[in-house]
Order: sequence, then C-alpha cells, then structure tokens
Amino acid sequence: MRTSLYFNAPREVTLCREEVPDPGPGEVRVRSLISAISAGTEMLFYRGHVNEGTPLDTTIPTLREGLRRPFKYGYATVGTVEPLGDGAPTGWEGRTVFSFHSHESLFNAPLSELVPVPSGISVEDAVMLPATETALSLVMDAAPLVGERAIVMGQGTIGLLTTAVLALLPLSQLVTMDLMPLRRERSLAMGADASLDPRQGPSGLMETAGLESRPADLVIELTGNPDALELATRLCGVEGRIIVGSWYGNHAPRCPLGEDFHRRRLRIISSQVSTVGGPLSPRWTKERRLEEAWRTVARLRPSRLITHRMPFGKAPSAYRLLDENAGDAIQVILEYPED
Repeated sequence: MRTSLYFNAPREVTLCREEVPDPGPGEVRVRSLISAISAGTEMLFYRGHVNEGTPLDTTIPTLREGLRRPFKYGYATVGTVEPLGDGAPTGWEGRTVFSFHSHESLFNAPLSELVPVPSGISVEDAVMLPATETALSLVMDAAPLVGERAIVMGQGTIGLLTTAVLALLPLSQLVTMDLMPLRRERSLAMGADASLDPRQGPSGLMETAGLESRPADLVIELTGNPDALELATRLCGVEGRIIVGSWYGNHAPRCPLGEDFHRRRLRIISSQVSTVGGPLSPRWTKERRLEEAWRTVARLRPSRLITHRMPFGKAPSAYRLLDENAGDAIQVILEYPED
C-alpha cells in the first residue's frame, strides 16, 4: 500500500491509500524519503488558477495528461530503490535517486526516469535539483555580460537561487525585490547587493538602487504576479532585456506596450527550463545541463532555503501555509515515514 496526494478542488488536497502493482519489466520500486513543494507552479494548481485540460507538464511522462480533477502533481522527489522488477539491471537496489515524480510514498518507475544522487550531496540538497536547474536555465537565457546591472524580481526559491547564480558572475550591481522581509533578508545572504520592497514604486526603487541615470540592463521577472511585468519595463534601460520566468496561469498580464516600450526597444524573453535557447541547444544537451545542475547544487547547498519540514500526513497544512502565510515560508518539504 502507498499514500498518494491528490488535488481534488481549488484549495483542497487529500491523502489517499491505494494498492501498488509489482514493478514491471525494466522498472524499480522507489520508497520516497522527501519531496519538495513548488510554491510557484504547484500553488497555481492548488488555487485553481490553471484551466481544465491544460497539460500538467509535457516534458515529464507521468504529468503529460491534461488537468482533470482529481489529479496527482509534484516533480521533486528523492527516495530509495527497493526490490527490482524483471529485466532491471543489478546494482540499483538501495540507491538514493531523484525523480520528477508526484507526491506519494511509494511508486514504480523505469530506470530512465530516475537520476542517481551523486556522492556527497544530501537528500535535502538533492530534492532542490529542479529549482537549481531552473535558476541555471534562467541565467543562460538572460546571458548577463560583465559589468551589467541586473534586477531579479521575486525572491521565492527560484528567485533566490537565480540570485545566487548571478552573484557568482562579475556584474556591477545585483538588486533584488520582494514583498516579504524574510525573503529580502535571505536574498542578501545569497549575494544580492541590495534587496528592496517593490511597493516603493519605480521612481523610489530607481533612486534607492542608484539606477536613475543608468537603469538596469537586465531584469528577471519571477514574482508570479502578472502586474509585475509592467514594473519590469519601467526599470529596464534602452535595449534592455526582460526575462520572464513566471507562469501566470489563467491570469493575463496587464502590461501596456505603448510608445515608451517601443522607443526604448525593450526585449521580453520567455524562459522555461525544459529547453535552452537555439544557439545553445546543439551543445547544451539535457544531460549536460543536468550535470551542471548537480555541480551547482553541490556549490550552493540550496537546502539552506528550507524553512519548513512537515510529515507527509500533514501535507494539507503545508499547502495552506504556503497559500495563507507565504511571508513565513520559503521552501517547504514533505518527509515520508515508512508505511
């Protein structure tokens, strides 16, 4: 038997007990240790901000179907391989593996969908692999140059890791923004030169950050708030780049693209971790990007962003925490006791 988490209705998740079939040929059984809740994408589904029929994730085999409630979701699980199925190669039993799998205590998976956790990386760091890979992808799409002024809007888990990656580069200034004091505090610890409350408005932000005479070369928008895109255009300089990593669900951004936008020749670029930009794709295969993500996990130790650890049996409370008290939480993980 296993316990699985289902999204039943907006703001309603439940845990259900169900039978687990034996692993098929080429499959192994994985017992979950921990999984990470995405405070961005998952909260869109939790709040009902994604339309029925929308594919949950076209790049993850278990999530390719369109949204039909109830459904399973999640894409960051670390577990231990249990008894092997017929035809599976030896040497896997007992290994700690990462899987882009939904939240449940026990599951079967083909080996092609499992990623062994490298030696020296903790379980809590390993579960942050997707967030780290996303941060790297955002920076690759942004293509920052030496001496540029960069702004990262939104300091949730993805924003903080993006800030940490950018802080490794020789920028002249790295400014971040978030409504939540806890996240602004963590942002400074991740390497930001300044972290500001966006409620100051464009003029106040530019003055506080010292950007009045020379606006930002690069703005990365990660708030998840469709209204933030307009602020991004106000902070960006002539010919500047705005990288949009937010997914707004079914909330359309209200960003005026009038004369000022055109005269300043601003560029708005979408970013999504499944692929990288055309010029990079011949060399940066999925395998190479995954290797780099593991190296970055080892370097950044992203588990320091975990603010809450909750038993899987209290998963509904974890979602309510992120929904109602986002200012108190950054990264929430679920821990799985043995069934």
